[in-house]
Formats: sequence, C-alpha cells, structure tokens
Amino acid sequence: MVYAVKEIFMTLQGEGAQAGRPAVFLRFTGCNLWNGLEKDREFAVCQFCDTDFVGTDGINGGKFKTASELADAVVQQWSGDTDYRYVVITGGEPLLQLDTALIDALHALHFTIAIETNGTIKPPENIDWICMSPKAGSDINVFAGHELKFIYPQDNFNPEIFENLKFDHFYIQAKDGIDYAENLKQSIAFCHKNPKWHLSVQTHKLINIP
Repeated sequence: MVYAVKEIFMTLQGEGAQAGRPAVFLRFTGCNLWNGLEKDREFAVCQFCDTDFVGTDGINGGKFKTASELADAVVQQWSGDTDYRYVVITGGEPLLQLDTALIDALHALHFTIAIETNGTIKPPENIDWICMSPKAGSDINVFAGHELKFIYPQDNFNPEIFENLKFDHFYIQAKDGIDYAENLKQSIAFCHKNPKWHLSVQTHKLINIP
C-alpha cells in the first residue's frame, strides 16, 4: 500500500482529554465526507472542516511506499524520550489509509497510537486511543472508544443520541468559523445542562502552535 500523507510534525495535542500532551501528528490526505475543495464545500456531508488535508505538499508530506518507511518518518519528528512516544493519526479521515501494517510498525518503535476519526469506518484492532467526532448526515460505525468529541452545534443533530455509546470521555467543542463566539456560548450552556459532557477548547489555536 502507498500512503498519501499531507504532513508530519511534532507539536502538543491541542484538545480533548489528551490536551497538552507532546505528540507527532500524522495527517493523511483525503476524507470521505468532503473532498477538501472549497468549491465543493456546500455540497459536502461535512461542511465546517477547518483543516487542509488535500495533497501531499505539507511539512514532511509525501507518498510512502511501505509502513516501515512511514513509521521511520514519524519517529524522526519525535524529540523526547522513547518511553513517551505518542502519535496522533488524523486527516481528513485517517481510517481510509491506516492499516494493521502501519499500526504494527509504529508500535515496534514504541509509539502509543491515537486516531481522530469521523466514525464512519470501523477501525483496525490495537489502536491505543480512539477519538470519534461524528458528523450530521453520516453513518456511524464506531460505537466504542476513549473519547467522543461532538462539534457543536450541528443542524438537526443532537449530541445526546451518543450518550449510551461506550466512550470514556464525552466532549462538546464549539464549531469554528465566523459564528464561533455564539457557538461557544451555546456549547457552554449545553455543558451546564448536560454535565456528562465537558467542554473541549482548541488550545493550540489560542497559543498559536500547529
């Protein structure tokens, strides 16, 4: 399999339960809910994505012919102790490309593996941390994991329908964009009324890191 990668970089996880944790981000190209082109955004299932996942022209991006080649590119970005290696695999939709071979190659280099997925594709086994962020209009195929992050608000899509799924953490995150201030206000109000849900803030944007 050839892996198409937008970018690979060392940073801090900016949101959710692992916020502040040093991590290598591996961003795959492509998504099954939007092609990433602005001209097609209004016709996409997910219309509010704030990430560029098109092409392989990002920092350390490219096409990797083998899982070991890609894993080596990831470990080259890690600057800390071996015992704390942590990689967040994201996109786009990472489960279009993440496979057992890459999981095994990263584990062999002592990485704890996290993914950020829209939940439409059943994940392979042995992923250490699953964060699922469901989108209105999509078919969910992930029913258990570690973290459910709901981007709020979404039209005709209620976070409470996911409360019986087997996740350890439930987060509300205000939808970014021109209405962010109002979305944040609504997100805080939702958490007040539904204390099972905690507020997730995109701290990496506040402190201006990737």
